[in-house]
Amino acid sequence: MSLAEWPLGPLERALLGSLQRLDPHAGEAVLAAAVLCCEALGRGDVCLLLARWAGQRPWAESDYCLPALAAWQAELEASTLVGAAGAYTPLILFGERLYLARYQAYEAQLAGQLLARTADQPAIDEGRLSDSLQRLFALNGGQAGTDWQCLAAAQAVRQRVTVISGGPGTGKTTTVVRLLAALLEQPGGERLAIGLAAPTGKAAARMAEAIRNARDALPLADDLKALLPDEARTLHRLLGSRGDSPAVRHHAGNPLALDVLVVDEASMVDLALMAKLVDALPAQARLILLGDKDQLSAVEAGAVFAELCEGRGFDALAASALQRLSGQPVAVETPTSRLGANVVLLTHSHRFAGDSGIGELARRINRGDVSGTLSLLQEGRTDLHWHSQPDTSSLLQRIEQGYQTYLQVARNGDAASAFRAFNAFRVLCAQREGNFGEVGLNAALEARIKRRLSLPERERWYPGRAVMVRQNDYALGLFNGDIGLCLHDGQSLRIHFESVDGFRTFAPARLPSHDTAFAMTVHKSQGSEFAEVLLVLPEQPGQLLNRALLYTGITRARNRVEIWAQAPRISEAVASKATRAAGLALRLRCSTLASDTPPAPDAQLGLF
Repeated sequence: MSLAEWPLGPLERALLGSLQRLDPHAGEAVLAAAVLCCEALGRGDVCLLLARWAGQRPWAESDYCLPALAAWQAELEASTLVGAAGAYTPLILFGERLYLARYQAYEAQLAGQLLARTADQPAIDEGRLSDSLQRLFALNGGQAGTDWQCLAAAQAVRQRVTVISGGPGTGKTTTVVRLLAALLEQPGGERLAIGLAAPTGKAAARMAEAIRNARDALPLADDLKALLPDEARTLHRLLGSRGDSPAVRHHAGNPLALDVLVVDEASMVDLALMAKLVDALPAQARLILLGDKDQLSAVEAGAVFAELCEGRGFDALAASALQRLSGQPVAVETPTSRLGANVVLLTHSHRFAGDSGIGELARRINRGDVSGTLSLLQEGRTDLHWHSQPDTSSLLQRIEQGYQTYLQVARNGDAASAFRAFNAFRVLCAQREGNFGEVGLNAALEARIKRRLSLPERERWYPGRAVMVRQNDYALGLFNGDIGLCLHDGQSLRIHFESVDGFRTFAPARLPSHDTAFAMTVHKSQGSEFAEVLLVLPEQPGQLLNRALLYTGITRARNRVEIWAQAPRISEAVASKATRAAGLALRLRCSTLASDTPPAPDAQLGLF
């Protein structure tokens, strides 16, 4: 089969054409590697792991087979299209990893800048910090063992980079409010420029609201409370994204005017965006990343937050300093990452009690315990229900029942009551398409609702329709992921969105691109929480099923989870740990000696 007959998409074919123009004599193995790199980005991988593909048929529709690993590497090394780190070539070879040049540059730049920041510790008043921590975290005194929230705050004050990971209800927002208070109490703290950001508008608004709600109860002087930020921005808006261009307004040459940046839901940040963010942050600024390492990774390429959490641990020097400052017992555990001492894991959940079925289910899923997960679902816990033989008719009937209260409340037109009722129940899907996917379930449920309301099938808007915004509209202040409810205001149908001051309403025709949102994918639910969650897994096996998806889905619930899935699908999800091909963790390892800092970003980041 010739190159023209390879089963490629338009993007891969365009890349192939560009490479052939650069080197008309490029071999098939080199061109195939480049195409596979491009396809890998679509799957969320940053690079191509040559060992995983060597000797394989990359496309089922083609008889073409890749060379053995040693031969393949030799051919790549000999090609003018491939270079080592720092070369001005479309492809970069780093050991057994092959990158498109832009992504190798992102990864190398991010690793180098993070390590440079960790090597530069800010000057602090240790006595004042110790006093701040004791006062701000005094209410945690009843907690047995080490107060990891207090340790996380201590690290954030004494380091320029801090990574705080924790599951739902572990107090990440509480921790960040208190650590910001401790920073403000440091000498010169009143002059700090503090920024809050998140990957999505919804997450940014939720973070700002949580900080506003928490600051009044802080044992902090009123003049310092007033300095705590009360607004958050999306990362794209913070950086000044320029449409479809990879360039942003803020970068090393035009840095952000910030001394401290807190990023919530950092597990959703892809490699390219994180690299641009760190590059735009002044060298002396503190970066605090909050997230959950066990949640789904970003939709785009990279699993940056999870990689940053690898190899964590406190060496003797860090443990001694933290124990002295916080008064907390700190175990010495040699980190295997040069960023290891900057990572703090919060483990105590205030949302899920010790006897919580949801909490125990989450732990078993993360351990990859298939039999334990299935046996727990069969125990009949009050907060867990498993429907092991799902069928479409029964599922739709159950979903309609779940939204019955909301649809009744929505007829009254009161936005506050409608949002409370709507957030009491939510349907989450593993995938967008298919009978048990987001699109199919929304369409089928809407058809049932319209029949009950005696509405024409083509009628788009009706009281109770829930929608999710698909694209940012800064003019309207609506962002990707925002949920709106269609209610009658007495004169016409208006779409209501929650805001800081209550609710904002829009005519349906003014909304940016949107979808019906009675059912949503687990990916879109990240960062949200609902009283009760109905999680639907597909009927057939699929690559999307993994423990991160299952964990993320069930932990969106506060009180009860209902899983509609066959036992084999649950087993497959728990047994499958999603991994993304990348090299950030490798570059941060203590044993990594060589640096592969890329050339000037303007030159290399523009390649392909």
